[in-house]
Amino acid sequence: MDFLVLSRPEAAIIKTIRLDSFLINMINDPNPKGDPNPFAFLEMAALEFGALDAKVIPASQVIVENRVPLKCRTGCVGYGKKLTCPPYVPTVDEFRKILSEYNYVLLVKFKSPAKADPDVICSIYKYWLDPDSPAEKKEQADRFWKDYFGESKNILLTMLELEKTAFNAGYTLALALVNGSCRLCETCNVKSGICAHPSMARIPEHAVGVNMKKTADLAGMAIQFPVSGNPTPMAMLLID
Repeated sequence: MDFLVLSRPEAAIIKTIRLDSFLINMINDPNPKGDPNPFAFLEMAALEFGALDAKVIPASQVIVENRVPLKCRTGCVGYGKKLTCPPYVPTVDEFRKILSEYNYVLLVKFKSPAKADPDVICSIYKYWLDPDSPAEKKEQADRFWKDYFGESKNILLTMLELEKTAFNAGYTLALALVNGSCRLCETCNVKSGICAHPSMARIPEHAVGVNMKKTADLAGMAIQFPVSGNPTPMAMLLID
């Protein structure tokens, strides 16, 4: 199975084992106390997996904007280099139609271990990519992205577990979207057009036009920009 390709940190493995009985119980009886929120079991599972916060909202409250993927085209070094990123993913209009077929979305907020001085955070790409950056600031930027990308892999695994949990509870079209570009392979098979891990790779929200900052604000789960301290990346699960 593809899930064996990427090794989890030891703590994540232990957490997954501990969750087995919890998830089985929730799948068998996802609403044991007649909670008016039928997706409380998914929110609880997300928190058990270590998320900071999790909340189900109507799919209609997800803010999708044509301008968002423009940031991918003009501000991301990975543009065109990954099959889960533009221009290889559904267009904004295509995603709007897809989203309209879902009734609910689970928003999941995480806490990244990445951290850097405020002045470095505000110019993180410059200090990361500019070879003339001061050594100390470049080191901070390198460490920040190493920690951030490492946590992004863990976030992907958590979202896949939540997707599987929803699927096994009867929501067979549940699909996760993640917080950043895919980190499963060092180099994506863009030239061949065939993903090496199709059952694991997931599309970033912003790649299809989701304005996560506005969506999080509307849901009462605000995320801060520029980052102060540790970033709080967010992912989402389409539920139906």
